[in-house]
Amino acid sequence: MNAYDIAKPVLFRIDPERAHSLIHGLLDVAENTPIETAMARQYVVDDDRLEVQTLGQDFPNPVGVAAGFDKNARVPGSLAAIGFGFVEVGGVTAVAQSGNARPRLFRLPEDRALINRMGLNNEGAEAIGQHLAHTDVDVPLGVNIAKSEHVAGEDAPADYRQTYEEVAAGGDFFVVNVSCPNSQGFEELQNKASMVAILSALQEAGAAPLLVKLSPDLPEPAAEDALSVVRELGLDGVVAVNTTTERPASLRSDNRIEEGGLSGKPIETDATEMVRFAAERVDVPIVGVGGVSSAAGAYRKIRAGASLVELYTALVYHGPSLARDINRELLALLERDGFDSIEDAVGADLD
Repeated sequence: MNAYDIAKPVLFRIDPERAHSLIHGLLDVAENTPIETAMARQYVVDDDRLEVQTLGQDFPNPVGVAAGFDKNARVPGSLAAIGFGFVEVGGVTAVAQSGNARPRLFRLPEDRALINRMGLNNEGAEAIGQHLAHTDVDVPLGVNIAKSEHVAGEDAPADYRQTYEEVAAGGDFFVVNVSCPNSQGFEELQNKASMVAILSALQEAGAAPLLVKLSPDLPEPAAEDALSVVRELGLDGVVAVNTTTERPASLRSDNRIEEGGLSGKPIETDATEMVRFAAERVDVPIVGVGGVSSAAGAYRKIRAGASLVELYTALVYHGPSLARDINRELLALLERDGFDSIEDAVGADLD
């Protein structure tokens, strides 16, 4: 039993958002201090077989932190120090937002899941851009860009561009969020015309590498349309997937009735299938997100076509050793299957 196993029962008696703030605060204390260096000695798995070269960056391992954990780019160094190979911060909006009313984050412990309706609360692009400017971290940083809540759909391209321009200097790649289920006005952004307008505006502003984040709730024709935009505009990658508004019949927790985006174990299979769906249709890097909580789950997404994977919900249930444990076990899976590197395993299950 590790320290997190001891602390978890106490944390789980606290409101989930407050517990997250406590953990985030501890990571903030460690940021850019000797504590961070000590954490890295304990948690970082340094092995060339885990390295991935993609999106114009060298990723020391394929396991990253999904957007939503470090909304304001406060602790990327500490997250790298607990073994993550990259960090995606945000979602960032042009102006600061307080998000939806509390409570807005709910644990589903029996399901190893979360439901959130946070509403893209963040400090705004200018402040987050300043945080990024003072960030010194040895892993790639992605920035998740989203629409400000007050902005109408026709004004979204300019809004996304304004956000990008504030954070451009601090990001190594940029993820366009047009699929958030917890903030007003995002449904209308997922049609092809809206996506083309937003993504073209960002390309004109010089955003690169530029990826788009897909919803798991898109019907197949809409998903095909989204991926056709990736091809037509020459985007650099796809993030698959965001949280879902669907509620699988298998859910057991009382909090399954809450509104918001469901993440974690219940969406793992569908998320992996979306990775496969995308990888079969576009020849760009795929970042696989959704339900990753083990090396086996990460490896399934990699073999389905993901060059990188991200997680967030599993951190709540497994604690800070998770990235280290996944990376160690990924090495064993590579050896079992005769691969020399993670890159060799990408797409191994595709026809």
